[in-house]
Amino acid sequence: MNRCLGLDVGERRIGVALSDPLGWTASPLPPIERASWKKDLARIRALLAEHEVTRVVVGLPVRLDGTPGKSAERAMELVRRLRGTTKVPIVTWDERLTTREAERRLIEADVRRERRKEVIDGMAASLILQGFLDAAGAQGEPG
Repeated sequence: MNRCLGLDVGERRIGVALSDPLGWTASPLPPIERASWKKDLARIRALLAEHEVTRVVVGLPVRLDGTPGKSAERAMELVRRLRGTTKVPIVTWDERLTTREAERRLIEADVRRERRKEVIDGMAASLILQGFLDAAGAQGEPG
């Protein structure tokens, strides 16, 4: 089994997505409402155990010019802290514009604004994870 967990680290929520057991497709899960590092990490570790995850993919929101900003620093802090509490491999994935892409897709699907706010984090995490899975598949490696 090659289940991957995708994370889109935000200020108020962490978007979460999970791959299928073969590591081919990503689907959103309910977001984690940010509380404290301790609680956030405990919830992520619970998801790792519950779904028997073999890899974590964390979106790294670099600027369009490729430099890290405040959001990228927040994501890297989560990576650092998570690596200190789990043996599951953690990789970062360039997530430039995934939240905008998620919003565009939801608008195209005629999802109401209130509903978009509820699902955008999971959709962004799914786009991050799917990008990683597609790249891994193109290289002949399942997620």
